[in-house]
Amino acid sequence: MSRTGRVRAEATAAARSFLRRRTAVFFTFFFPVLLVLIFGVIVRSQGADGGLFALPPAYYVPGYLAVVVLFTPLSRVGSEVARHREGARFEKLATTPLSRAEWLLAQTLVNAGVIGLAALLIFALVIVATGANVGLGPATLLVVPYVFLGVVLFCGLGAVLGRIADSQDGVIAASNGVALPLLFLSETFVQPDLLPGWLPVWASPLTYFARGVRAVTYEPAGGSVASNLIVLAALAVVLFVAGAVAIPRTD
Repeated sequence: MSRTGRVRAEATAAARSFLRRRTAVFFTFFFPVLLVLIFGVIVRSQGADGGLFALPPAYYVPGYLAVVVLFTPLSRVGSEVARHREGARFEKLATTPLSRAEWLLAQTLVNAGVIGLAALLIFALVIVATGANVGLGPATLLVVPYVFLGVVLFCGLGAVLGRIADSQDGVIAASNGVALPLLFLSETFVQPDLLPGWLPVWASPLTYFARGVRAVTYEPAGGSVASNLIVLAALAVVLFVAGAVAIPRTD
């Protein structure tokens, strides 16, 4: 079987496994939608003059997209690695032609498909529910590579967490421990002038995702689309390789 065939077969199996977990499917789409409704509709309806969620709704588009781009790959890939370790499945995979990088690529492609659909839903919901003034045009399509590279990056990080954690419960705890600080300290929901100057937001890969998506969807942002995309791509490659290396050959 060719490399493409091996990746396709593993991706098909991973997709079926995900779809059988109805709770996981539900919360993949429900959790970010709930955040949009709470913070984008209810909280903003109070009409604050400063602080959190006081900027135009379009400013927070990267934050809402970051929820699904960040949480889903970390928890899903990390849990898959932990599940395979507990079931001694990597020992069986070691006897097949499927490499660790191919296994991770298959998982990443499935996540990219699921998260792509969720991101499209969130994007549409933010525009409809919050009235966000997002300039739709050819440049808006640049959100697609940002989402894809974000998925690749956090799938790689999820694989690393799955190797480090000692159980599936440990993966969930670790992924939440990593994701929550990143979500609110990476120029997603909290604007830079509300963060302390000493905080190294540049060290968070999610910062480049947020800056790039905001430069595409929010005109006053004024950020560089190309430079943020390049940095995100480089980080995605590094973390994907790290994740592939972290996947054990045996359990």
